Amino acid sequence: MGIAGLEALERQGFEICAVFTHDDDPKENCWFDSVKEWALKRRIAVSTDENLRDQRVWDAILRWQPQVIFSFYYRKMIPLPILEIPPTGAFNLHGSLLPAYRGRCPVNWVLVFGEKQTGVTLHYMIDKPDAGDIVGQKTVDIENKDTAKTLYDKLCQAASSLLDESLPLILSGRTPRIPQDLSCGSYFGGRRPEDGRINWSLSADTIYNLIRAVTDPYPGAYAFLENDEKIIIWWAVPVHTKSARLHGEVVLMEQDVLVQTGKHAIELKDIELYGQRLRGAEIIGYFEKGKVARLK
Repeated sequence: MGIAGLEALERQGFEICAVFTHDDDPKENCWFDSVKEWALKRRIAVSTDENLRDQRVWDAILRWQPQVIFSFYYRKMIPLPILEIPPTGAFNLHGSLLPAYRGRCPVNWVLVFGEKQTGVTLHYMIDKPDAGDIVGQKTVDIENKDTAKTLYDKLCQAASSLLDESLPLILSGRTPRIPQDLSCGSYFGGRRPEDGRINWSLSADTIYNLIRAVTDPYPGAYAFLENDEKIIIWWAVPVHTKSARLHGEVVLMEQDVLVQTGKHAIELKDIELYGQRLRGAEIIGYFEKGKVARLK
């Protein structure tokens, strides 16, 4: 999303005087492009100092005298004194249709809750997260097969389109301002590791939404075998059944492994056990051999 925003600024004739980002972490699953490398290749000043409350950072930004500041998925809240520096304003790109899904991880949360639509919003930044006046929005349809990655890719395309429409208005001083009614919206915090655990008493559709919300490149939904070994479920699909089995009970079919849920069942397609990925026939082979009766 950072690259999408920067490339839009280039297309629309903005002079990028400096970029603030994070240092690339070799331990992080970096499935996205490096903003730092993008800026360095273009000989744009780059700072990876994330202590934005440091007076030295404020002084550096003041020396650049920016007319406008943009945040394209920057990972920190930007302090109000910085937001007040640019005379044209400070704008944030957020991955939902505000005021819905303010806060962290909107691409994951909309899938967890089974939404059919989401989008991107460009808005003014204030001292509250994702709460400033809206400049513009683009809607994105969510398909039942979408994962967080495929939805994120759609949002990046929508963001490019939104910025191509909005940036000329900002340049010309005709920036729209649509106040948000936060009482009609919602707010979600960052997702924790324990949020990925599957509750087998829920419906198969609800569990499927969690699985697709956190599958690759995210950490994956998980459960435990009866011996407390962790099983990561990278992909599975709902199967309608009329079984009265206990939730979490494993059902071996001729070619498939099903897990009973509170309503219907989940068919395991791609899992990880003991550090090994298993797909298709490998899954039923393991469960036949291991005689696993239930997941918890």
